[in-house]
Amino acid sequence: MTTAKYSLDEIRLRLNELDDQLLCLLSERRQLSIEVAKSKVETAKPVRDAAREQQLLVKLINNGKDKYQLDAQYITKLFHTIIEDSVLLQQSYLQNLANPELSRKPLARVAFLGAKGSYSHLASREYFSRKNMELIELNCEHFKEVANTVESGHADYGVLPIENTSSGSINEVYDLLQHTTLSIVGELTLPIEHCLVATSDIRLEDLKILYSHPQPHQQCSEFLSRLKGVQLESCASTADAMQKVKEMNRSDVAAIGNASSGKLYGLQPLQSNIANQTENHTRFIIVARKPVEVSTQIPAKTTLIMSTSQQAGSLVECLLVLQRYGVNMTKLESRPIMGNPWEEMFYVDLEAHLNSEAMQHALSELTKLTKHLKVLGSYPSENVKPTQVKLK
Repeated sequence: MTTAKYSLDEIRLRLNELDDQLLCLLSERRQLSIEVAKSKVETAKPVRDAAREQQLLVKLINNGKDKYQLDAQYITKLFHTIIEDSVLLQQSYLQNLANPELSRKPLARVAFLGAKGSYSHLASREYFSRKNMELIELNCEHFKEVANTVESGHADYGVLPIENTSSGSINEVYDLLQHTTLSIVGELTLPIEHCLVATSDIRLEDLKILYSHPQPHQQCSEFLSRLKGVQLESCASTADAMQKVKEMNRSDVAAIGNASSGKLYGLQPLQSNIANQTENHTRFIIVARKPVEVSTQIPAKTTLIMSTSQQAGSLVECLLVLQRYGVNMTKLESRPIMGNPWEEMFYVDLEAHLNSEAMQHALSELTKLTKHLKVLGSYPSENVKPTQVKLK
């Protein structure tokens, strides 16, 4: 039997000291990231330097292995997070320079679907935490109310989910974008971690009623199909579902929600990881009354809607324009045009700055080829793709 070199209290004390040192170093690294952004303003270099990031990761992996006996996977995962944070900090700094009126606003009124704890609420907090803004949170009962609250000036921004990796596009939001005057000014992809929550630790076989928003019902359909005799009830949001379960306080009722959000309502998790796909993410868009200028030093996306004639090859002709000018399309979605039977409106996400030469030439040609074309927004692309390195 071996004797511990240090007592548990001594180990914990040393761990606390190391954690404080790590926090201090991370804070200093963040400040240096801002200094990097300032230097890039003068040199006009893009925020991301893939070659530099790759060299950095390779060096860290080798040093970690040779000097500190640290696993390559551990180092890669840790520094992917650090690099992502650095990129977003620099992008935010450059965006404030391009939109000085936004940097002078310490408060943001944000409208989102559901009460506190809904996924839209979590997305709102995640997105604006990067902007160093304090939030005035305005919860809404449906997507149209989110848009109306921003259009009327009662909110500065609205947060709307637009697609999910499991259940696909959120058609109600796409249909809403046909008629809104708002501009898309940002985006965020949020991991969705569905779990079953209830007021007490009940058995699944005793469950009679399950509340949720319709989207999680779709995203967890395989798990739900194994629950026998359970009545599925729809709510305006996952937060409303959890609120309902709290109020009912019954041992045969549960909700689908986020485990951390469930704690806000005094609910405990019954079963986690119940989504069809283990990698379940929802993409949210941020809308505002006015568009934003996007710094040319950061990657941008442009979203537009267009309708074409009913002639064969009309859509293909439009897509060939994008190919000709080297504009990469990341999303193509069709939705029926209200009041025009059998006609479609196409939503297109493009990896391009609106004011770039290629995009302007493409828009000029698309205007001639389409019956209707409208730019919904050009905004910073904040989905930071991890730097790729080959792990030995």
